[in-house]
Amino acid sequence: MQAVDFNSDMGESFGPWTIGDGVDNELMGFISSANIATGFHAGDPGTMRRTIEQARLRGVAIGAHPGFRDLVGFGRRHINAPAQELVDDMLYQLGALRELARVQGLKLQHIKPHGALYMHLARDEEAARLLVENLQKLEPELLLYCMPGSVICRIAQELGQPVIREFYADRDYDLSGSIVFTRRVRVLDPHEVAAKVLRACQQGLVRTVEGEDLAIEFDSICLHSDTPGALDLVEATRAALDLAGIQVRAPR
Repeated sequence: MQAVDFNSDMGESFGPWTIGDGVDNELMGFISSANIATGFHAGDPGTMRRTIEQARLRGVAIGAHPGFRDLVGFGRRHINAPAQELVDDMLYQLGALRELARVQGLKLQHIKPHGALYMHLARDEEAARLLVENLQKLEPELLLYCMPGSVICRIAQELGQPVIREFYADRDYDLSGSIVFTRRVRVLDPHEVAAKVLRACQQGLVRTVEGEDLAIEFDSICLHSDTPGALDLVEATRAALDLAGIQVRAPR
């Protein structure tokens, strides 16, 4: 692998409340794509605008990061809602960020559902298909960030929506290829995370919680900005990629 996208979730504070270590601006210096919260799980119009500004100054590509309508649970609690309601909510959030970006002369590169909604779309055929069908009408060239082998990845490829398959630097995998869900992420060692990412890029392998290697293909590395010590993790990972000659760049 000679080049890879590096994405992180941004703008996930809300009003006076700061999520994570409050290091979004610093993180922007190491990534190539930013997933900007769109107000339902985190974020607000002012935070969205300021995050877009920082991305523009840093040359970082931007995308919408819509979530469940769940500010209290940070979008990491599953909501059992009809597919049409979920898609309506996602399109509403996409439109909000798209207009705030347009004012600053920017176009959205991608959409990436957040948290429990991301996992819901990874397995729910009806909601995934309805979202992709709507994206085909509105933004047929908008990149859809998703998990390799997921339901929404398959449907997007079937219908012609371009996909970016993700590898999670700060989450564990099991042998099914699924992310191991946790509400509280432990403090991770920056060197271990960097080595994990580098091995995935160079060998296409990740060690699972069962202790076995899993073959994985991906186009983008994700590291969450609210993971404890996120700045150290991102900085170490970027340094390892640079040292290995792997270029970090947005997909387009």
